[in-house]
Amino acid sequence: MYRLRASSALPVALEDDSLAQGMSGTGCVDDCITAFDESAALLSNADEAVVESQMPMPGKMTPIPKLQLAIVCLVRLLEPIGFTQLFPYINEMVIKLNILDDPSKVGFVSGLVESVFAAFQLISIYHWAKASDAIGRRPVLLLGATGMGLMTFLFGFSRNLTSILITRSLHGFFAGNIAVVQSVLGELSDPTNQAVMLPIYGLSWPLGTIIGPMVGGTFSNPADKFPLFDVPLLRQYPYAMPCLITSVFSVFGIALAYFFMEETLPSEGKKLRKRSKEAKSYGSIPITSAAAPLSAWQLLAIPSLRSLIISGFALSFVSAAFDTVFVLFAYTPIEVGGLAFNASQIGYSLSVSGCLSCIVQLFITPILLQRFSCAKMYHICMSFWPVPFVILPFLNLVLRNGRDEFGEILPHAHAMVWSGIILVMFISRLTCLAFGFGIILAKEGAPNPSSLGATNGLVQMSMSLARAISPAFSNSTFAASLESNVLGGNLWVVILAGIACLGSLASARLVKESCARKY
Repeated sequence: MYRLRASSALPVALEDDSLAQGMSGTGCVDDCITAFDESAALLSNADEAVVESQMPMPGKMTPIPKLQLAIVCLVRLLEPIGFTQLFPYINEMVIKLNILDDPSKVGFVSGLVESVFAAFQLISIYHWAKASDAIGRRPVLLLGATGMGLMTFLFGFSRNLTSILITRSLHGFFAGNIAVVQSVLGELSDPTNQAVMLPIYGLSWPLGTIIGPMVGGTFSNPADKFPLFDVPLLRQYPYAMPCLITSVFSVFGIALAYFFMEETLPSEGKKLRKRSKEAKSYGSIPITSAAAPLSAWQLLAIPSLRSLIISGFALSFVSAAFDTVFVLFAYTPIEVGGLAFNASQIGYSLSVSGCLSCIVQLFITPILLQRFSCAKMYHICMSFWPVPFVILPFLNLVLRNGRDEFGEILPHAHAMVWSGIILVMFISRLTCLAFGFGIILAKEGAPNPSSLGATNGLVQMSMSLARAISPAFSNSTFAASLESNVLGGNLWVVILAGIACLGSLASARLVKESCARKY
């Protein structure tokens, strides 16, 4: 007699080597293979039963790991603060540093500065994700947070376009750990508590978009605003203060993660690659790991994941387009087609956007997650994206026609414009709920836990590619539209709203494939 032994790394192995060799050439090997296949199937079913028994019971929510969730949210918060703190002053910074001979082309340079961030994030994102699958989530997150804080600090002391682009590029490189953050969230949550954990995590980005612009708008040019900071250093580097404050956030996040963050990647997951490489054929019986991580090409062969990647690209493109175009639109003079806002007003506008996003995340997301499927809500959010672009030109018309005989803007015109900004920001933040729904869809689309990091990496790569292209494309389209005066300088609205419509079509396909997968 011989015995079959189950193993976590090797599904089944023959206990007695000599017996296997003795059966060679007698015809017993074929019988053994048959027995192996049947036993493997039985063991596979048994393993599935064990997994199911370990899953949370329906209706009973798994306790939320509060400290770990707080750390994940704080680490996630670092990217939006660092990414948006320069929005209120970047156009002014480009002009003051005499980077351009023609100030009317400031949109091209500011778009380039924002695009290089996403371009280098795109280059690094999948590699950070794969590294986290191999060595763990914690070291990758700590390294990324440290790099982001350092590059933000150095950005504030930039004096030319070269140093601006280098620091911004490296900042994007270290920010590529976003997929790792989302993998940690996926490993901390399960279907019973994700309706609570996802909205809390989702607050990180809007809070960052509140804090970042407020810091950038308030503390840029501090020597002119606060007598306490009227010192030669801050006169020479008028944008160092907001970058320094942003770096302090990074230091705090790094310290908290270093001392209290736990590793969420299962211990078996770290060894999985080594096991899958060491797995060899035993005679005629192939011994492999059923949970080996899939390659990028294997993941791309999954239809639902492909649809999520394509629609995620569209979502990130229109979202980045709105964020960058709104800042440029608000900064542009009224006569040319904008709102003529200063850095502080732009910062307040973006902070309003962040506040509205917090409200949406806290009070709307949980209701939607409990009542509707993620794929359907993802598509609905995508379908609303053309609306904010269409509303913006009407705000310019209000200011153009809301002046008195001395050219001053009337109070009712100001009130209408700010009401319009609140409406635009509310719709745009409502549509951005699609990012949160996409996190769940990526987790559901991962073929196995060992491929979760790589799955998130591919989705985030497509989003980073969109963020790399979108700012430069959008700002260039905006500038070209004003210069050519096509459709009264509003050709950019038609183009960007059209791209948003295409994104809605891509998300509709995801809904169909999600339904097909369920039924």
